[in-house]
Amino acid sequence: MIQPAIELVGDAPPDLTAKPSWRSAKSTIMTWLMIGSVAAVALPLAAVVWAVLARGFTVAFKSFPDFFVQEIPTVARRPGPGMGPAILGTLLVTGAATLIAVPLGVLGAVYLHEYGLNNRFSRLVRFMSTVMSGVPSIVMGLFIYVVWTLRFGYSAFGGSLALACLMLPVVIGSTEQMLKLVPHHLREASYALGTSKSRTILTVVLPAALPGIVSGSLLAVARAAGETAPLLFAVGAANEYNPHLFEQANTALSIQIFGNATSSFVAAQDRAWGAALTLVLLTFFITLVARVFTARIARRR
Repeated sequence: MIQPAIELVGDAPPDLTAKPSWRSAKSTIMTWLMIGSVAAVALPLAAVVWAVLARGFTVAFKSFPDFFVQEIPTVARRPGPGMGPAILGTLLVTGAATLIAVPLGVLGAVYLHEYGLNNRFSRLVRFMSTVMSGVPSIVMGLFIYVVWTLRFGYSAFGGSLALACLMLPVVIGSTEQMLKLVPHHLREASYALGTSKSRTILTVVLPAALPGIVSGSLLAVARAAGETAPLLFAVGAANEYNPHLFEQANTALSIQIFGNATSSFVAAQDRAWGAALTLVLLTFFITLVARVFTARIARRR
């Protein structure tokens, strides 16, 4: 009766020199595939960033700060700065579009996830949002041209309407996904304290989903800042400063990049590279400010 126990205790240890299992091999293969995928995405991105930095830095910062404050030359073949009106126009158009699209998108996502659930109207809103996300930007520009520009003329607000239509489905989709990630027990704890649903959403759900909402909104802003086709039909073209949102034609960095890059003059092409670098830096700065703001709010909470 004691012999089997002695044999069990005296069993040989497992062979550590055995070949790895197929599961370990699959894990290694997938790890290298992921590394290769990241490299395949990072290399073109690094090449684009390097090209913009190499060719745009000498143009934008050679005459600093004139390139960022002086008006756009009327004669395209004349070398020299600047892009001041385009920077101001980009801030006006993108800022107004953000003020329109982000609140509406967040409210729409809150309704879809917190109130609408799966009723007929919420399914219709979700379907229309999906359809809008696939509409080409030039079609949206033509729509705003017919609805707004033909009646009121070129203005920065017309471009803001076009960009807001492009941003809206991105904000709705990303915000709804972030609301789904908020644990349900946070809502139940708030309801247990006697809080109303609206106050629970405002003080518990939205703050918990704030980092994701900010990320989705920044993605929408970055897409809107680089759009060109809608602005061609709504904003027009200008070489001078126009701080008015609703009056007269304006311009933007994306419009200047498109117009100068297609020019046959070297000076205009150089300004296009400088405007591209300015747009990248502007988007990076806005993203950085939003991240710092979100981090401070999260730290306080």
